[in-house]
Amino acid sequence: MALNEKLLEILVCPKCKGELEYKCGQKEESLICHRCRLIYPVKDDIPVMLIEEAKRLPEGK
Repeated sequence: MALNEKLLEILVCPKCKGELEYKCGQKEESLICHRCRLIYPVKDDIPVMLIEEAKRLPEGK
């Protein structure tokens, strides 16, 4: 299930306050900050916006 578009408009990266890119795959959803190179998971349609829970974006992506 996709995240609400109004929610996506107001969400920003908690580290740099930059824009986030929403990715929705078959297995998982995530929000990506390209500036910080962090991937924030979306669990049960709830964005987990904790820096400690974010994963590093692989090089070249």
